Amino acid sequence: MGYAERLHFTIYNVTFPSMQKLVHSPVDTVRFKGRQYFIKRDDLLDPAFSGNKARKLYYLLRKEYPNISKLISYGSPQSNSLYSLSALAKRKNWQLDFYVDHIPNFLKANPAGNYLGAILNGVNIIEKPSREMVGSIEEYIQQVILPEEPKSLYVPEGGHSGFAEEGVKLLASEIIAWAKERGIENLKIMLPSGTGTTALFLQKNSPFEVLTCACVGDASYLEKQFLELASDKSLHPTILPVAKKYHFGKMYDEFYRMWEQLTLETGVEFELLYDPLGWMSLLEYAEKGLGSGEEVLYIHQGGLLGNATMVARYKRAEKNRPIF
Repeated sequence: MGYAERLHFTIYNVTFPSMQKLVHSPVDTVRFKGRQYFIKRDDLLDPAFSGNKARKLYYLLRKEYPNISKLISYGSPQSNSLYSLSALAKRKNWQLDFYVDHIPNFLKANPAGNYLGAILNGVNIIEKPSREMVGSIEEYIQQVILPEEPKSLYVPEGGHSGFAEEGVKLLASEIIAWAKERGIENLKIMLPSGTGTTALFLQKNSPFEVLTCACVGDASYLEKQFLELASDKSLHPTILPVAKKYHFGKMYDEFYRMWEQLTLETGVEFELLYDPLGWMSLLEYAEKGLGSGEEVLYIHQGGLLGNATMVARYKRAEKNRPIF
């Protein structure tokens, strides 16, 4: 049974970790496609907040909010943020209202993964009125919802906020200490990005070059996200090019093949939305741009609970694929 499958059976019984379980993840050494890589295993942090959610939400988990009774956010009904925010709300004894554009009928009829975990944690998953009526989902929350919720705490999609820096700064300090202990001076840090929050704050607080790729939108979108958090472009990570335009959330045969190869060769299970493109971009960079003596540390950002629904989608697509 894979790690994601074990999570699927155990993660819904939320326990509330000490803060020590949200930091100090181990580093594995693996070989992939004939080259050595290091993997920072943030996926092994506490299951409810593993990966970048442990880092982004660290500040909110640590801080007391005596006047807050509700958490408000938005995103995909299958996102890792949804589950981690539901666990945060449960820990704080808050209600979570999580707004989505649409919940697929199949997911409604067959709850699984992050969606199921969030429901069991008591979250209100709310489908927003049509985009034509109220503009973007963020505008709807800002203009319609928040004025009526004075005791609420708003978390932007993907934790794209300055509060995320505290936890990511701790990640940077762990990497710096690890590299010093190993005597590694020429290190590249790689992680794929959605809003780019983790990559941006990691570059800001690290002496090493941070590499990333745009998994949601394109490079210009990602650069815009960086600018919202840091106007100084010298603090921005290096955005690697991608081979072609991919639409976030869609299934691609090359993603699934990369995911299978990673599991087989490294013995580490990655997630299916971000990591395949992250590794595809990294492999191309390593082939062309990695200098002699340079090492690469890949940040495993968790998200394995989402594999429960993603793998099922790939299997359904394969089953329904016409045979000629």
